[in-house]
Amino acid sequence: MVKGHKTTWQLTMNKALFLAVMVLCHVAPFNGTNTNVTKRPEVVHIGALFPFHSIIGKVAKVAIEAALEDVNSNPSVLGTTKLKLTFQDTNYSGLLSMVEAFNLINNRTVAIIGPELSVTAHVISPISSDLHVPLLSFAATDPTMSALQYPFFVRTTRSDLFQMSAIADIVDFYEWRDVIAVYVDDDYGRNGIAVLGDMLAEKRCKISYNAPMSPQATRVDITNILAQVALEESRFYVLHTYSEWGLDVLNVAQHLGMIGTGYVWIVTDWLSTVLDTNFPLPSNAMDDIQGILTLRMYIPDSNRKRKFASRWINLTSGKLDDRPFGLNMYGLYAYDTVWLLAHAMDAFFNQGGSISFSNDSRLAELRGGNLNLDALNIFDGGNQLLHSILQVNMTGLTGPFRFTSDGNLINPAYEVINVIGSGYRRVGYWSNYSGLSVVSPDKLYTKPPNSSRSNQQLHGVIWPGETTQKPRGWVFPSNGRLLRIGVPYRVIYPEFISKVKGTDRFSGYCIDVFTAALNLLPYAVPYELISFGDGLTNPTPTDLLSLIPAGVYDAAVGDFAITTNRSKMVDFTQPYIESGLVIVAPIRKKNSKAWAFFIPFSPMMWGVTGFFFLIMGVVVWILEHRINDDFRGPPRRQVVTVLWFSFSTLFFAHKEKTVSPLGRLVLIIWLFVVLILNSSYTASLTSILTVEQLSSPIKDIQSLITSNDPIGYQRGSFAQNYLTDQLNIQHSRLIPLNSAEEYDKALTNGPNKGGVIAVVDEQAYMEVFLSTRCDFSIVGQEFTKTGWGFAFPKDSPLAIDMSTAILQLSENGDLQRIHDKWLTTTACRSEEAKLEVDRLELKSFWGLFVMCGLACLLALLIYIIQIIRQFTRFSKEELEASGRISQSARLQTFLSFVNEKEEVVKSRSKRRRMEGASTRSIGESVNGTDTSLNYGRDVIV
Repeated sequence: MVKGHKTTWQLTMNKALFLAVMVLCHVAPFNGTNTNVTKRPEVVHIGALFPFHSIIGKVAKVAIEAALEDVNSNPSVLGTTKLKLTFQDTNYSGLLSMVEAFNLINNRTVAIIGPELSVTAHVISPISSDLHVPLLSFAATDPTMSALQYPFFVRTTRSDLFQMSAIADIVDFYEWRDVIAVYVDDDYGRNGIAVLGDMLAEKRCKISYNAPMSPQATRVDITNILAQVALEESRFYVLHTYSEWGLDVLNVAQHLGMIGTGYVWIVTDWLSTVLDTNFPLPSNAMDDIQGILTLRMYIPDSNRKRKFASRWINLTSGKLDDRPFGLNMYGLYAYDTVWLLAHAMDAFFNQGGSISFSNDSRLAELRGGNLNLDALNIFDGGNQLLHSILQVNMTGLTGPFRFTSDGNLINPAYEVINVIGSGYRRVGYWSNYSGLSVVSPDKLYTKPPNSSRSNQQLHGVIWPGETTQKPRGWVFPSNGRLLRIGVPYRVIYPEFISKVKGTDRFSGYCIDVFTAALNLLPYAVPYELISFGDGLTNPTPTDLLSLIPAGVYDAAVGDFAITTNRSKMVDFTQPYIESGLVIVAPIRKKNSKAWAFFIPFSPMMWGVTGFFFLIMGVVVWILEHRINDDFRGPPRRQVVTVLWFSFSTLFFAHKEKTVSPLGRLVLIIWLFVVLILNSSYTASLTSILTVEQLSSPIKDIQSLITSNDPIGYQRGSFAQNYLTDQLNIQHSRLIPLNSAEEYDKALTNGPNKGGVIAVVDEQAYMEVFLSTRCDFSIVGQEFTKTGWGFAFPKDSPLAIDMSTAILQLSENGDLQRIHDKWLTTTACRSEEAKLEVDRLELKSFWGLFVMCGLACLLALLIYIIQIIRQFTRFSKEELEASGRISQSARLQTFLSFVNEKEEVVKSRSKRRRMEGASTRSIGESVNGTDTSLNYGRDVIV
């Protein structure tokens, strides 16, 4: 919400001023307490209140007169009722505006068109609200003129709320962050810039400097203000002022060299109003505004608009000493305001409204006084007319014309104008529907809204200095002041940063990176390095960084780890080196254990491997038992065979041959698995026996936490807070160390001799420390991920440019060369880089075991199907021969069938079939002999 409503005290002052006007006017009382007229009177009195000779006022006066003529000549609007308009020229005077407003209201005026100025609207609106006379302003754009505070103030143009939102979107579109606001110091200017600040904050941008100007500022005043503005870092200016002297501000800026290459000017819609009204401007005035962006209220093209524009020359002929002037957007809104009021009056009368006035009962007791305060008359139908105004839905010269629930016109939109050459061109549009676009808003309204960042578009802009390259919008200030950069005066690890003895200069890895990045900037940055610390103990980086937002330092250069708490105070650049926390502990040589050959595999791995050896022996035995003599014999021999065969495959030394295709398939897959296991085991065991020669009681961060021994850390490092806050290690266990020699001594002595079990510090430091000390090494893994960066104030553009420069150093290899220059390490550390060789876990081989298991299951399934088919074929004759058909007999026969060798089963089956065939032949022969005998017997008989 827009803030800035007047306080009760201010309202009281307004009423006091109103009463003072009453004294000056000596207005005669209105005859009658309550006078009623007909519902459809012949004449309805309305007023117009604005300065006639302003750029907006002279256009609005002609437009209002034209609208009044059109309304009164069109009987379809008000029938026989005519609008009678009384003009009052305020001439930029607040006091005169109040007097004329009172005169209009006292003349039975039911509505007032105006005022033009937001300052005047603030003064008149309380009068309008108290007397229930609607105030329709076509030009007062102050966003704080809300319907809640001023219910009878109706804005019939666009609020600056939307204009400032458009500017904020443009700032975000071009990725600028700091804006300098130059504005007129009154309600119009202050409130508009306040809204801009709120809109920018939503885009993570800000107004870095405010430059208010008095409404009565002279050229000297403007020059003094802009000269101060020129000393600021930002080169992005938003100018929010009045049309009458906005060009003077730009002319002074041109003379001060502030409209040129590297500068950005966004001007509110007063400039487009000037261009529309007084185009073409003189050549010297056009030179002052080259490359400037301005906004213009977007009004869709229509036949009505084109016809009115063609009438404009005739309407303005003979006006203001025959000096021609053009039609601006405010003129169109002024024209539509008259039609809005006409439609509202028509609805008012149709709803039974009547024009009547009554005295203010609050002032009745003052009747008869010399001040005639009882002459204050309230428009009885004011609330009804106000409701009718807000409910009007029409199409005017400005397009669809109706109000939203918060009292603003629908579909707010602006054109983005770029002044170039002798004219200007449109580079895009803005609407609160879809943001920035190169497509007109009325076309976008037919599509779903899309205000995402990727959808924002503008055509190319020609910036001040006649360049198409987007300005940075920021330069280092040319005020002669050196950038004060704090540098920690360290006593440990001079490779990173150290002070050159006898001088104020610093050297080291961090300084070289900073200098190299600074040299890549497209502008000069004068600076001085200021030491922080006494040179006896390491200063705390957080203490140094806290002085940046306090204004003591403008930046800080050093080995600053980027942490969450520090990032809340300052902005860091892109990290120029990675450096997380690691553990350094003493190491010792160790001999191989007698059972070292068990180490390569984890217990789970050993168990699963042994299980699969047994499974493979059993599977192969099942597949080979019926057809292979090597897998037959007494039970004890078969068990030995299974065990021998399964474990002999480990060395590819199995003597038993596989005969069945299924057995061979399973064995091939298993031998492949064994090959992988053999290779992995051999490699791991070799690594254990030849590489792992070092050991430490601390294995990783978890073992360090669970121990109760002291832990060392670098004094001033963020490691202390991390160990206590994040890992919950007791503060009493932490021992601060101040130098590499203290590290060495504490680690060598160990916890039993007053030392520490390990040291926790950043990896960048430890690489240097371990390069010459082979008795210590990093154990475990790096347990934080961070980096070092240079620190600048919050939202500093220099931080962004330095980050870009650091990335360039990384890409061209300079960053690595600087690293090698200062931080080259010896081979000692490389021998001790890893203390623990990870065991081979089951998770690394589960795919092999799954593949082997599936092969076994598939082979067994196929084998069982084959056995069942064979048994079905031979079981019938076996059961018939034995004369047994019970289930137990069938099961016993199946087990015997499976146990017997396949050749024996087949030969016995074959023999039984032959015997059966022979038996059938003999039987047939016997039956034949008996028949012949009987036949013979019959013959004899």
